[in-house]
Amino acid sequence: MARAPHTASVPPRRLVPLIAVAASFAALAGCGGVKIKPTATLPKPIVEAMPTRVGLVIPGDMREFSHNETRWGVEWTVALGEGHHKLMNEVFHGTFEQVQEFRDIDEAAAAPDLKAIFEPRIEQYSFVTARETGGRYYAVTIRYRINLYTAQGDKVDSLTLTGYGNALAKGMSSGKPLAQASLAAMRDAAAKFLVQFPQQSVGERLARNEALVVEHASSADAGGIETVPIEESEPEKTVEASPKAPAPAAPETPSSVPAAPAAPKA
Repeated sequence: MARAPHTASVPPRRLVPLIAVAASFAALAGCGGVKIKPTATLPKPIVEAMPTRVGLVIPGDMREFSHNETRWGVEWTVALGEGHHKLMNEVFHGTFEQVQEFRDIDEAAAAPDLKAIFEPRIEQYSFVTARETGGRYYAVTIRYRINLYTAQGDKVDSLTLTGYGNALAKGMSSGKPLAQASLAAMRDAAAKFLVQFPQQSVGERLARNEALVVEHASSADAGGIETVPIEESEPEKTVEASPKAPAPAAPETPSSVPAAPAAPKA
């Protein structure tokens, strides 16, 4: 008897992730989209807090920051304000021994005994989904700007930093991996600030409990904290963690000076 032609009852293996992603987005389109509200909790910083008193101003647009986007007919809403209010308090209380929060710069400038005033802001939130990574993972980038002022409210500098995070795409949920990637990006930015801010010139000054001053040679936007691009390979090893970029290779230098050619024999 001739064998009947084989008919696959299960989609080819390589198509399963894409079909799952398509089904996930179809479900999202019918249930009102994705809404998340990530709130990060930092572990106790291992850095030593600077022995100084600073002011912290979290402006209203950051307290209420929300990223809203329509992509492929799906509404994405990422409410970042409340989570970042908590995050910034934890970061600055981990960096300085005394932190007092104010509503605005003018209120902070009227307070006594401050050595500096900080005003953090979110400049950009962006993400990629499992649909764009072939069903593999979600990734998030959050760019921050931290304005620094003297105790009198005069702007001294403006530091920038970027947090990166990713999370594996599992199951039918899109909200959970996007929230995990967002939390990872928030923690990444917090860790960079805690470790790298003391290395900045303004950080060194505050570590000596000296008040910030406007110097004639300083310029706004001159400062920066290192950013590390996201590494897309092997995402399964970097869930809820910021992947690290490889260190740049040192420029090649000759190991020795080549010897001069020997003179011809007479």
